Amino acid sequence: MAVVLSNVNTEAGLKKLDEYLLTRSYISGYLASKDDMAVYTALSSAPKSSYVNATRWYDHISALLRSSGVTAEGEGVKAAAADEDDDSDVDLFGEETEEDKKAAEERAASAKASTKKKESGKSSVLLDVKPWDDETDMKKLEETVRSVKMEGLLWGASKLVSVGYGIKKLQIMMTIVDDLVSVDNLIEDHFDVEPANEYIQSCDIVAFNKICLWFHEN
Repeated sequence: MAVVLSNVNTEAGLKKLDEYLLTRSYISGYLASKDDMAVYTALSSAPKSSYVNATRWYDHISALLRSSGVTAEGEGVKAAAADEDDDSDVDLFGEETEEDKKAAEERAASAKASTKKKESGKSSVLLDVKPWDDETDMKKLEETVRSVKMEGLLWGASKLVSVGYGIKKLQIMMTIVDDLVSVDNLIEDHFDVEPANEYIQSCDIVAFNKICLWFHEN
């Protein structure tokens, strides 16, 4: 099946070709074919070195052509491409080596790894949640707090702390993904409004600590 890569002598066309060759050794299939010949002959000159994948492919095709007896740059290439009349791959230069296959697999793995989203920073937050009075149902208050669920929020340990006159406050830990959760917005949007404010008189940040992420190479 023919592969169409147009305008390969423009910056946009070269960029598209470079991206296309990121996980490929050849334009189509696992052998050099008429598709490689067509793109190679369409190029007016070797791609700039900044186009790493296109340069690697161009140099490889050039080497295969030289090993096949084409010595003058460009001579004999157009004629060879014109002789390919069908859509089937033609083994002009021999089979792809194990080295080529391994290189293609490594490029594919590298591309996949580079597209993974980097993990955002995290923080550990300690909240003081105070009731209205000593008659507030603290169990209901904690259930109200923990009922808040959102991406990047994980509730942790909690305890009741006496503040005097028979009143206790709830201290509760939570871990947040910094890019996804704003503590101020969480308090304002979920604790300062009904029905949560039926139990919660106020909520304050007692401690806010960044969590260090340590990485090591295998």
